[in-house]
Amino acid sequence: MLAKLRIKNTALAAAVGIFAILFIAGSVMYPNFLSLRVLLNLLINNAYMIVLAGGVCFTILTGGIDLSIGAVVAMTSMIAASLLRSGMNAYLVIAICLLTGVVFGTVQGLLIQYFGLHPWIVTLAGMFFARGACYLISVEAIPIKNQAFYNISQFKLYLGPGRFISLNVIVALVFLALCLYLAKFTKFGRTTYALGGNRQSALLMGLPVARTKILVYTFSGFSATLSGLMFTLYTLSGYGLNANGAEMDAIAACVIGGVSLYGGIGSLFGPFIGVLVAGVIRTMVDFQGTLSSWWTKIFVGTLMLFCIVLQAVIVEREKARKADAQQKKRKKKEPAPAELAEAKS
Repeated sequence: MLAKLRIKNTALAAAVGIFAILFIAGSVMYPNFLSLRVLLNLLINNAYMIVLAGGVCFTILTGGIDLSIGAVVAMTSMIAASLLRSGMNAYLVIAICLLTGVVFGTVQGLLIQYFGLHPWIVTLAGMFFARGACYLISVEAIPIKNQAFYNISQFKLYLGPGRFISLNVIVALVFLALCLYLAKFTKFGRTTYALGGNRQSALLMGLPVARTKILVYTFSGFSATLSGLMFTLYTLSGYGLNANGAEMDAIAACVIGGVSLYGGIGSLFGPFIGVLVAGVIRTMVDFQGTLSSWWTKIFVGTLMLFCIVLQAVIVEREKARKADAQQKKRKKKEPAPAELAEAKS
């Protein structure tokens, strides 16, 4: 347990350090980079991704994955846009979308748990299903003109003259607090870590492994639809190609934030930092002006590889440290040669 805590803290500290270095580098390179406005815009532009990464983090902590989340974001935007176009109440549309995500995630969790199917296969099928469902609704983008939904999207919390955060940022920060609480103070969170660390041990301890495994995918589905609603509020439209590749961005944010893809190790604060790191890189590319937006993917991919290697090095060092401690313990228990000679005589 202490070894895992050390690995988690080291990886998270490295992620925070990377974010600080990038932000300082941006401030040195570009005069207007170091400002509250840039930081607030960073949160506004990436709020939906904070929720998406936080939700998928729970599945990764169990040793699983959810590849359907990006497609669920798109499907949510299409369902919301089509229902709003038909004249349905905006708040009822939000409730229907969230319920759809819960059902979608639960079905995936049931298939994984009770049919013994691999999460990669089930969620890949879910990704194709959700993306295909978008085009059953409409092959074209659907603009949202509902006044109530528009009013919700325009909500702002002002922090000073010209400085504000949107409703999406508030939702993202509340969601982050919820994730941290679930992971640290609930049986669900403890079982999630135990399941990722050693499933057999979790079963022997009498933990609700089956229920937890289903719930993490239910929660991932819920967070994906919540993220989809936030994305829809941000763009005020629904489109089948929305959030294309967002699942990989969310997984990359988790890895950069120190969450192990093997499960059992990582902080729920990590994905938040990972999203901000990717956002800072994107902002620096935008400030530079001449680089293609694809450079963001290249930089994030390189950083992700670095973080995976760093995690592997930390784990190996911890294993060596543990083996050394056990060897010293055995030596202390073994009798000295003089004691052995005295015992024989």
